[in-house]
Amino acid sequence: MGRLFLINLEGRIYTCKFCRTHLALYEDIVSKTFHSRHGKAYLFNKVVNVSLGETEERPMMTGLHTVADIYCVGCGSIVGWKYETAHEKDQKYKEGKSVLERYKVSGPDGSNYRINNGAHVGGSDADDI
Repeated sequence: MGRLFLINLEGRIYTCKFCRTHLALYEDIVSKTFHSRHGKAYLFNKVVNVSLGETEERPMMTGLHTVADIYCVGCGSIVGWKYETAHEKDQKYKEGKSVLERYKVSGPDGSNYRINNGAHVGGSDADDI
């Protein structure tokens, strides 16, 4: 295996909860109204230090989307997903953006989000921005 090069961010940073690898900046948040199986999730314009899984068609609350899971390059944990294609016209703003599940990342102040046992277990998505 080759050498791992990580991007270090400066400012208010979201990190992997498991290994503290930098993932995103607070300033890159597009929406905090997304939901996942484990509770809250945030939509970001840009994330770093992640690798993409295989793309798949995934039915979500706002329709069918082509997405790929994103993995932390530091520890391999799934930390969210990336929207490749939104099939509904009003959902096109999501294309190319990534969602980080709050349960799997630490916030800029070091806070962790606790799992919501009552969270929806179906598809994950936001109803609006």
